[in-house]
Formats: sequence, C-alpha cells, structure tokens
Amino acid sequence: MTTHLLGIRHHGPGSARAVAARLTELRPDLVLIEGPPEADTLVGFAADPALRPPVALLAYAADDVSRAAFWPFASFSPEWQALRHAVESGIPVRFCDLPAAYRFASDECSTVDSDPLAELAAAGGYDDPERWWDDVIESRRGAESPFEVIAEAMAALREDHEVTDVREQRREAHMRTVLRKARKEGFQRIAVVCGAWHVPALADPLPPASHDQAILKGLPKRKVTCTWVPWTHGRLAAGSGYGAGVRSPGWYHHLFGSDEHTTTRWLTAVAGVLREEDLPVSTAHVIEAVRLADALAALRGRASAGLAEVSEATRAVLCAGDDVRADLVTRRMLVGETLGEVPDSVPRPPLTADVVSTAKRLRLPRDPLSRELDIDLRTPGGLDRSQLLHRLVVLGVPWGRRVESAKRSKGTFRETWQLAWDPSLEVDLVTAAAQGTTVIAAATTAVRATVAGTPPLAEVTDAVEDCLLADLPDALPDALTALDARAAADADVAHLMTALPALARATRYGDVRGTDTTALLTVALRVLDRVCAGLPPATHGIDDEEAARFCELVARVHDATGLLGEDATDRWLTALHRLAVRESLAPLLAGRLTRLLQDADRIDTAEVERRLARSLTAGVDPRAGAAYVEGFFAGGGLLLVHDERLLRVIDTWLAGIPAELFTEVLPLLRRTFGAFAAPEKRAIGERAATLTGAPRPAVGAATDLDDDRAARVLPVLQTLLGVTPGSRP
Repeated sequence: MTTHLLGIRHHGPGSARAVAARLTELRPDLVLIEGPPEADTLVGFAADPALRPPVALLAYAADDVSRAAFWPFASFSPEWQALRHAVESGIPVRFCDLPAAYRFASDECSTVDSDPLAELAAAGGYDDPERWWDDVIESRRGAESPFEVIAEAMAALREDHEVTDVREQRREAHMRTVLRKARKEGFQRIAVVCGAWHVPALADPLPPASHDQAILKGLPKRKVTCTWVPWTHGRLAAGSGYGAGVRSPGWYHHLFGSDEHTTTRWLTAVAGVLREEDLPVSTAHVIEAVRLADALAALRGRASAGLAEVSEATRAVLCAGDDVRADLVTRRMLVGETLGEVPDSVPRPPLTADVVSTAKRLRLPRDPLSRELDIDLRTPGGLDRSQLLHRLVVLGVPWGRRVESAKRSKGTFRETWQLAWDPSLEVDLVTAAAQGTTVIAAATTAVRATVAGTPPLAEVTDAVEDCLLADLPDALPDALTALDARAAADADVAHLMTALPALARATRYGDVRGTDTTALLTVALRVLDRVCAGLPPATHGIDDEEAARFCELVARVHDATGLLGEDATDRWLTALHRLAVRESLAPLLAGRLTRLLQDADRIDTAEVERRLARSLTAGVDPRAGAAYVEGFFAGGGLLLVHDERLLRVIDTWLAGIPAELFTEVLPLLRRTFGAFAAPEKRAIGERAATLTGAPRPAVGAATDLDDDRAARVLPVLQTLLGVTPGSRP
C-alpha cells in the first residue's frame, strides 16, 4: 500500500504539467484532490469536453445562500489536470478537503501570520516568494519530478512553523481521515494532490485516528448544494481579491499550452494586441524584444525567459517605455478575460437554467468583457432582451446597466446597456431563486414583496416603473394599488415630487411596449395636483439648503409634466406663476421659477427685467440678489447675449455692490457664471464691453505714469514704428 503526495501550487503550469506526468507514471488506483467532498458527484462532468476551463465549483448553504464559496480551476491548475486524468483513465477520484458543510456552519476564518515560502525564497537569493516559486517550479520543463524536493522543503519549513490556525488544523485532520478511509477500502496506490504546505501533515506515519476525531468532533453542519459554474482568468488573478490567485493567469495559460518557442510566441501575441490598437509594432520590434528577453534571462542565470524578462522586453521595445501601452498589455495578455463554459447537462438551480437558456435564445453571450448593447424595442428580439435585463435588475442580478449613448437616438424605442458578466452573479442568481423558478416569476414575486406593507413612495414608484420596463403584468395591479394608497397618504410634497418623474416616464411605455398605462396616468395626474396644491406651504420660509433642494425637485417635475400632456403642463405652469410672486419665497427658488416661466413663454422679457431689477435694487441685500441671479441663470447665460437691457441690469447691480460685501457675494457669483459654457462666457464679455455708456479706459488717463522711464522707451518705439523723431506718425 503506497501513498504518493503531490504538493502543488493551486494554479501553476509547472505543477500542472508535473502532476499530469507523475500520474501517468504512477498509474494510481485512487486520486484524492484538495477540494469540497460535496462535489464528488460532479467529478464525472470533467470528462465532458463541453466543460471548458476556467470553471469553478460553487458550493452554497441550502438555507443561507450568502454562505457560498468557489473552488476555481483553470487548464493550468494541477487539480484540474488530476481530475481530467482520473476521469479519462477510469480511476476513482474524490475530494478530500474539509467539507463545505462544516465551513458554512462556522463563523471562524483562517488567519495567516507569515508567508513560509518567503524563507525559502530568501535562501535562494529572492526577495519575491512568488517569483522564486515561478522560477523553481512553474517555469521548469525538465522531466524529473519536483514533488520529493517540495516535500523535503515543506517539512523543513513546518519544523519551525507550528500550525496554530484552527481551520487549518481541521482541514488537515479531515484530509488524513479521508486517506485512512481509502486505505481501509483496499486502495493500494493512492495519489494525493494538495497544496504543498499540507504535504508534511499527510506523510506517514499519520497520527492516531483518535487525534483527528477529537479535532473534528462536534462540528456543526449545514446542508450544502454544489454545481459547476463558468469562471474567468480575471477572477483567478490575485488582484481580484482571490486568496489563491496568481499575478498573471494569461501568462500561465500560455506557459502550459506552449511546448516550444514560448518567448517568441508570447511576444508575437503582444505585438498583435498593440497592432489592434493601431500602434506601430513591426516584425523587427518582435525580434529585438525576443533577443532582449533572452539576454536578460542569460544575465540572471535563468534557463529561459520568464515573466519578468518578457515584461521588461515588452515595455522597453514593443511599448517604447510607455506605461499606458504596457498597462494595456497587462490587461489583455497577462490577465485576460477568458470565460469558461459549462454544459447544459450540469445540474443548475431552475432560475439559473432559465437565465442561461433565455440568454442563449436571445443571443446574449455572457461575456466578461464590458460591451455596449443598443436595443431597438420595436423588434420582438430587442423587446425580449430589454425585458430580460430589466427583470434581472429587479432580482438584484446586474448583468447590465442602462447608460446614455450620445450616438443613439433618445427616443423611447431605444435602450443602451453596458453588459459585463461576472461569475459572482451566479451566487446572486442562487439567492434570487428563492423567489421563483423562472425569471418572470421571481421578478414578479420581488416586486410584490417591495410594495407590500408601507414602503416609501419613491420605492413604490420605482416598482411600478420596473413592472412596465420588465413586463410584469401580474405584479402591476398590486404596484398600482400600493402607489395610489401611498400617494394619498403621503403628505410630504418633496416625496411626491421625487416620485412624479418616474411615474411620468412610465406613462410613455405604453406606446412602444404595448402596455395599457391609463390607470397609471390617472395616478400621476392626481399626484401632480397634490404637488401643485402643496408646493406653496412647503416652500414658505425655507432656508438656502432647502431652497436648493426644491430647485432640483421643481426642475425634475417641470421636465416630467411635459410627458403628461398639455393640460398637465398648463396646471403646473399656473401653479408656478402663482408661487413665483410670493414675498416669502427664497430668492434662489424665485429666480429659478422666473426663468422656467420665461422659457415657457408665461412671462415676457419686460416682466423678467422688472423682477430682476426689483431683486437687484440697492435696498436688497446683495446676498439675496446673488441667490436670485444664481437661480435664474441655472438654465444658461445666453439671455445675457441676446438681451442688452437684461445685461445692463446685471452690470449695474454688480457695479453697485459695496466693497465690503463683494467678497462675500463673490463665491455665489463664481458658482453662477462659472457654470456657463466657455462660448457663452466669451460672448457675454464681448457684449458687456459694448454696452452704451459703459466706462472705458482713456488713453493717458493713468496718474502714476513715470515720465523718465517712458522717455527712455520712446526712441525704441520710434525705431520699431519707423517714425522720425519730432514728426507725427
């Protein structure tokens, strides 16, 4: 009975190559792999060519999906190579790590006080443990097995590093328990593939079984479900927060899949990436970069160029020392965003299966790279895509987010989405599965849960909009009933004003989505009536901060009323007209209302000038006048270009501000006029310079002229101008 311990790094091409070769040589009758035992029923899928790494085992607690964990595998992961070798050779294979059932039932977490590999790296003359491991293990291509040397090194390290972490003790105790069980079952040649650090803990002689039983005794358990999910190289990177991540999964993938001319093939691919960005990279550049990488490797005593050498050659030759280009190569090549595939035969939660099948039907690839998707809602396929994405947003699965696109029409028949699939969304789907087995059923349940009870009015309004965007007809009646009740009970005008824009937008969806929005329009008009009636008392005597808030609310409602019809717009403007003349109104809000009324042709230019002049008279506090100006010109400054009388009112007021108050008013003025576009500011300045009666500097008006210094300058000026002394130019 022989046990072979293959100590590996979890994602290393050298380790993966060595594991595959060693298993072929050993021909074991059982393979044990560090991983969750709950996934033993899923190992058979590794033989399916449709299961393409990078993939991950997802395990989650059946009663609390927030308790979830991933075990990722890339093509260059030693565990994946061991798994594929076993299933293709018909060898039994099991996972032997501590069950996720224990892990999810405990709140304890692992802690690491130091990096033991740092000592080995330092002994080898390295200040970077990862590079040491990469040079010694991952970049090697020799035929000899490294596992005996790894075992000796780890044993020496563990003599000086006692394992005190409780979770690590439990993990190793369970690994030994699985090993003992396999021996009792009669397996003679057992291969164990585990992290190199654990090798000494699994070496013979093992401690008594009672020792490990005492460590594992009484551990709480949870029911756990496992499945395979797609993964990405980006999520394997250490920068993603993955504890066992590597710095450059793209480079490791290249090392594992390239048998010869590794450096040349890599730098050729780098040149291709740069050329795709229209950057000038020639064949001569590639040849020179290969020479530099090989020369650096020789100077450093390496058998072949590694990641450090090819990176330096890339930066120096292909990127001409440009950090921006080098960062592009890092994103596209060193990390990459390759997404794995999982066959339909893998068991999935019903909701996840529905999303996968629907996305496939709608030709929406789950791409990890962010891309923009423009949807035409007038086409059946476009409408279906929009509804799926909106339903997933309702479920808290943000595969896509709505964005504004300057290249597209802003009509209601188009939507632009930014799509990027992240593997963590698989957990979000599992969480959402508690609400239904299909996307539409789960989204309907989610909306009903949102409007139940007494949620804030804004949440109910958003839920109504979600029903229309996501096409949830079964949830819409409940949402409308809740909306009507909350709108009638909510006495806060600000809440009503916050909710109205979403209601107004929702009334437009009937045209393109085929939804009857008559009931929604009725509710929206009732809300508008309450806003019009409640706005005067709500804005009476408010301070500057509240005035600024109501300016924003008024602007949003003003835009929204245009979507509710001419009658609604007329009622709104009438309410603003009555409110704008109230003496108790804050100057900032008064100025904003005056501008809105002028833009809507409810007051003429003469009335605007009169109101401005009254607010900017000498008897009015300049700070109040500045607030009025800020509110009025929030809509832009072109009026000052086209109306000289209005410009003169502002100019006269500015000139009359007392010096002791000017510095106090200046920040408000800078905030107002600084918001104008540069062409507006330039045009206003030119108009101000031509005002009739405006003071102009007179030539020779300076009183502090130094006659002696001026006399010394005159001969030079006469020479430059070609003027004879004493003559008139």
